[in-house]
Amino acid sequence: MIHLKRTDSLDVDFVALVKKLDAYLAEVDGDDHSFYDQFNKLDAIKNVVVAYKDGIAVGCGAMKELRPQTMEIKRMYTDPAHRGEGIASFILKELETWAVELQYELCVLETGIRQAEAIRLYHKLGYEPIANYGQYAGVATSLCFEKGIG
Repeated sequence: MIHLKRTDSLDVDFVALVKKLDAYLAEVDGDDHSFYDQFNKLDAIKNVVVAYKDGIAVGCGAMKELRPQTMEIKRMYTDPAHRGEGIASFILKELETWAVELQYELCVLETGIRQAEAIRLYHKLGYEPIANYGQYAGVATSLCFEKGIG
């Protein structure tokens, strides 16, 4: 059974999972990793979800305000041993629910073109492709998505 915990970026389980995420992304992104890594700091993220299976932290996700009424989904990760179990879907849905509770109307996110599993997840959960926003504008290896939640 999956248990979801709402927390913040100081959570030790979240920090440990993000270290695994960063190692995974460094491998997958190759030379592009340093560009993306600069935008993925954990400084004071107030809205974090950690997923537990049998008491072990197996996945995470976070969100932060991008602009009024819009949350940006960040740091989505599921331990490879637990992929395909629906954990990322649970996390993302919990983040969306939390965003609605906080009166946000839109979730946006960015992922790399090499993140095939993430792209499939976002399509499956109703995220639509949009023009790359902010620091990702004009970056050929980035894909951006949005979903109305309000």
